[in-house]
Amino acid sequence: MKHCFYNETVGFFYNNSRKELTTYWRTKDVLVVALGLTVSVIVLLTNLLVITAIIINRRFHYPIYYLLGNLAAADLFAGIAYMFLMFHTGPRTAELSLKTWFIRQSLLDTSLTASVVNLLAIAVERHQTVFTMQLHSKMSNQRVMILIFCIWVTALLLGLIPSYGWHCLCALEKCSSMAPLYSRSYLTFWAISNLVIFLIMVVVYTHIFIYVKRKMTRMSKHTSFHPRYKETMISLVKTVTIILSAFVICWTPGQVVLLLDGLGCKSCNVLAVEKYVLLLAEINSLINAIVYSYRDNEMRSTFWRILCFVCYRNSKYTPTVVKLNTTDRRTLSQNGHFTVDSSI
Repeated sequence: MKHCFYNETVGFFYNNSRKELTTYWRTKDVLVVALGLTVSVIVLLTNLLVITAIIINRRFHYPIYYLLGNLAAADLFAGIAYMFLMFHTGPRTAELSLKTWFIRQSLLDTSLTASVVNLLAIAVERHQTVFTMQLHSKMSNQRVMILIFCIWVTALLLGLIPSYGWHCLCALEKCSSMAPLYSRSYLTFWAISNLVIFLIMVVVYTHIFIYVKRKMTRMSKHTSFHPRYKETMISLVKTVTIILSAFVICWTPGQVVLLLDGLGCKSCNVLAVEKYVLLLAEINSLINAIVYSYRDNEMRSTFWRILCFVCYRNSKYTPTVVKLNTTDRRTLSQNGHFTVDSSI
């Protein structure tokens, strides 16, 4: 029968994993917390702005914007989770109970998983609309709500599994170095799951990128090729490139480090970069709000409406609507399908 250590302190498991646990604030700890809190506050404000914009502007009441709103909610949650971590790190870690430590980690895992899965859902939705040359997905609101529900159920399951058994409290030899109460097998599973999602996203966005490039090349050969259509395509290519680059840069280092730790790499100094790769992943929650929202002209206008509501209180706000004449509509649509929104 295995002996479990449920009554031990957090320090006991940190000593077992040989992870340093300080009792005083070092300069490095102060800088990490200061930077982390700053990023968290910015993440909270920007994503709250996105959510508010989607709620108040009826033109955003479409499936893709509901997914963007859910992504903002996931990133908002990630900001809260990271802020909670900053208030319970450094010397304060040793004072945590096992339950609080698991809560701290579960908040991070759940929020980051929700963000990643939501990014995948948006990628698939964009793939569908681009290849059918539609402005918005035909997905019903009910199906979107079901999809959002599934995203959060998946995130909660992956985030709470360690607290309900997939830990190393009964098998000290399997403890992780980065997360001393987690089993290395869980970290391996979590890292591989996310890397698979990354691979799927890379394939999806690469397919979109190639399709748009080819479409633009074919259309440029026709004399009826409308400049607005070319502008739309170029903007879409730029957006896809930014999305893919930011995602790979922010997420891949952390997942690789987690995987190395999960596989028990003894020569890999994962603890030296642990805090930095986590911060990099958190920064992606800020980039999401910028890339997926700020590049949308209507979203920018709504942001200004929110931020400058005092200036606009005596004047009626009218969102910018691009009206196309008959010729433009005929040029920008093919086989009855309108071109895709280039901003997302």
